[in-house]
Amino acid sequence: LTKQTGLLPSRAEQALGELVANGLVTADSFEGLRAMLIPSEKKIPFADTQRVRHHKSVTSVEFAGRWSLLNRPIEPNRDEAIEVFARTLLRRYGVVFRRMIERESLDVSWFELGRMYRRLEARGEIRGGYFVSGVSGEQFALPEAIGLLRSMRKNPARGELIAISGADPLNLAGILSPGPKVTAITAARILLRDGVPIAAMEGGNVMMFDPEVAPQEIERALKVGSLPLALRPYYA
Repeated sequence: LTKQTGLLPSRAEQALGELVANGLVTADSFEGLRAMLIPSEKKIPFADTQRVRHHKSVTSVEFAGRWSLLNRPIEPNRDEAIEVFARTLLRRYGVVFRRMIERESLDVSWFELGRMYRRLEARGEIRGGYFVSGVSGEQFALPEAIGLLRSMRKNPARGELIAISGADPLNLAGILSPGPKVTAITAARILLRDGVPIAAMEGGNVMMFDPEVAPQEIERALKVGSLPLALRPYYA
């Protein structure tokens, strides 16, 4: 290093220490760090060849091992990260609006997401408008999601029951539908009828959102068997 840079050995050591402190350089052993932490009065002068010969493995950076550049990962631009998150939400739900991100844990505000969605809308990649009734504010959707929503509206209700885990992204109880929110954990269960929550189970207790559904039907659909359940109707 001293030959390539033309620096004095003491200056080269100082520069190496600054690079290490900034996380730009690493060594193949701890000897280099130990040598740098030794007080200056105890360090062996570079010119003292006799003393170096006897103490080179302990006190001199010259013999402390090999040094190499540390490849640090490039931090992504925040706008790029927000765009990835915005596109992920669109692929997951098809339609995105402010209330939809209440369950998300990433530190991204709706102001930032809305700005990104308006940018994508201006490019013609997504659509902005009013797609889900009962929800205020801006809404953005994938073009193919709009066609699916229209086709679902034309299909008659079949009364199909589906039980999902509380950790499922489809757990939108209390967000898209009235009633309390269901904890987003694997043990919780939500019963959907034609996509609408009608009951939920948390900690062995069942909450009924629809009074017209029989408790036995809920029990069977949630696959809880003969476990004793405390049926707690939400509508009451």
